[in-house]
Amino acid sequence: MTSSVPDPYPLAREAAAAIAEASGVPAHDLALVLGSGWSGAADLLGETVWQADATTIPGFRPPAVAGHVGTLRSIRVEGTGARALVLGARTHFYEGAGVDATVHGVRTAAATGARTMVLTNGCGGIDPAWAPGTPVLIRDQINFTGATPLSGANFVDLTDLYTPALRALALEVDAGLDEGVYMQFSGPSYETPAEVQMAKVIGADLVGMSTALEAIAAREAGMDLLGISLVTNLAAGISGDALSHQEVLEAGREAGPRISRLLAETVRRITDGRPAGSTATGASA
Repeated sequence: MTSSVPDPYPLAREAAAAIAEASGVPAHDLALVLGSGWSGAADLLGETVWQADATTIPGFRPPAVAGHVGTLRSIRVEGTGARALVLGARTHFYEGAGVDATVHGVRTAAATGARTMVLTNGCGGIDPAWAPGTPVLIRDQINFTGATPLSGANFVDLTDLYTPALRALALEVDAGLDEGVYMQFSGPSYETPAEVQMAKVIGADLVGMSTALEAIAAREAGMDLLGISLVTNLAAGISGDALSHQEVLEAGREAGPRISRLLAETVRRITDGRPAGSTATGASA
C-alpha cells in the first residue's frame, strides 16, 4: 500500500545535489548548524574547500537574525580528512516560513550523506550559576512550539535524542561542561518570567527559539546528534535585568574563543571514527 504521507526530502535532495556540484565534494560526513556566538568555530575545523551564499542553494533563505552569517561551507576537517558541511544560515520557526523551511538545513545535510548533526545555539539560562558565556551540553529537550517536522503515522523514537556517545566525546574535551534540558519556545518574543518559571517546573534548564525542531528532523533522518547551547543571558526573571539581542551578541563574542576550540576539537574526535554505541535510527534521506 502506498503511503499518503508526502516525502519531505525532494527539496533537500535537490539542495544536496547543488552543493555537490558547486563544491566538488560528492558527500559529507558531518554537518554543523552554527547559532549565535558559534560562527568562529568553522575557522578552526580545517581547510575550507568551498563557501557560498546560502541563497544560491535551493531552499535556503537569507538569515533574518544578526549573528548568523548566511553562508554554507564545506570543510576538510584537520587531521581526519572527513568533510564537514557548515550551515551558517538558520531559518527560525518564528520567521513564519513553516516547519519544513526551519529544518531544511538538517534535511539537506542528511541528503549529502552526513550521519552526524551538531546543533548549536545561543539561549537563556535558568540556572543562575550559569553566567553568560557558559557552554552547556544538551541532554534532552522540550519542544514547546506546538509544531513538528514529522507528518502522518511517523512514530520516531526520541529516547536518547542527543546521542550519549557524542556527549561523552565532548566531555573528554572539556570535563567541566554541564548538561541540561533545552526548551524551544516559538518566539520571537522573549519568554516572560512566568513562562521561565513554568519551564523550570517541567524540567527545562535552558530556553530559546531554535534547535528542538531541527533535532527531531535529524533523528527522523537517522543521524547521530550533538547539541551544545551557549548561555548568552540569564532567562527572564532570573537576574531581574531586561533582555536584549545585543546582550546575546556580546556574550557570544566574549565566549567565542573558548567555545570555538571546544567545538572544533569535539568535531575532530567525532570524525576520527563514528563512536561506539550510536543510537540513531530512522529513514535516511
